[in-house]
Amino acid sequence: MTMAPGVLREAAVDVDAITENVRHLRALTGSEIIAVVKAAGYGHGAHRAAVAALRGGATRIGVSDIDEALALRRAGITAPLFAWLHAPGASFAEAVREEIELGISDIDQLLRAAEAAHGEQSAAVHLKIETGLSRNGIAPADWRTVFSEAARLERIGRLRVVGLFSHLSNTSEADDRAALARFEEGVVLAASVGLTPPLRHIAATNAAIALPEARLGCVRIGIGLYGISPFGDRSSADLGLRPAMTLRGAVAAVRRVPAGTGVSYGYDYRTERETMLALIPLGYADGVPRQASGRGPVSINGRRFRVAGRIAMDQFVVDVGDHPVAVGDEAVLFGDPTLGVPSARDWADAADTIDYEIVTRVGARVPRREVRA
Repeated sequence: MTMAPGVLREAAVDVDAITENVRHLRALTGSEIIAVVKAAGYGHGAHRAAVAALRGGATRIGVSDIDEALALRRAGITAPLFAWLHAPGASFAEAVREEIELGISDIDQLLRAAEAAHGEQSAAVHLKIETGLSRNGIAPADWRTVFSEAARLERIGRLRVVGLFSHLSNTSEADDRAALARFEEGVVLAASVGLTPPLRHIAATNAAIALPEARLGCVRIGIGLYGISPFGDRSSADLGLRPAMTLRGAVAAVRRVPAGTGVSYGYDYRTERETMLALIPLGYADGVPRQASGRGPVSINGRRFRVAGRIAMDQFVVDVGDHPVAVGDEAVLFGDPTLGVPSARDWADAADTIDYEIVTRVGARVPRREVRA
């Protein structure tokens, strides 16, 4: 898997890795998989990630908002699509017409979903129960009112309640178990007013792996889809996952410089001796975090270096010493660490962030190239 001649920068996306990650997590959890491809598939490409996940056995595709769902539907995804974050007052008419399942967090959204039903086509909804994350979701004080109204609307054919769901904080097992207990209280209350939807889901990748009682027969897999571990103390390989994205660029220039040469803006880095500098054509416009200046790792010709000086908008510099590096050589910022290259987590550590952000922030001008293992 090498770069083609003439390519300046690219993110290679191994779609087979996504498929295999889904198969592995299905087997591990014994659960239905909702594959989450929001935010352009965490930077990997929403459509390609959805196709690969469905090939691996996912049964639903989850996204953040309706526009993301509609784009997938128009691109040919026929599987159930689920979107849960909505603009205030937004119409649900097109979403219902395109059979997008809607996450519902309050009575207003519930009523607007019912209004969007037309003819014999009812609105399919998942009711989100607030269980302690303090984001959106039906507040406990409103559970009975919303559940009762949803049951009434379902009886008259305006709604189909497909699922009840919530989201965990992953703060600790104790916190997540407390949230799960609150969720079960909501499920019992919903059943008491006649709501017994086929799906219940509260676990994302973290809890799907680490908290078996939270699986409930259906889990939402986001970061695990792309082969990245949600745990600080366990790697992707530890979990049987394979990272799908490799971010790389072609060395654009090399130059021999004397000791004391300043590098990049502000001269935060000066060479300690005569050395070779290599220019890598990726910068913060491409999602390379400027916070990793002086620390971000790069692999060139099987040897690891780090960014020298500040990361600029379009480029950064690596001090390669006396190692043989030439224009056109491949510089890998991150990929599958079992292949000897840095990981997204290495960059996250260098930038004091999380690897979720590292892959998701890869910029639009970086071409995505689909590859197969």
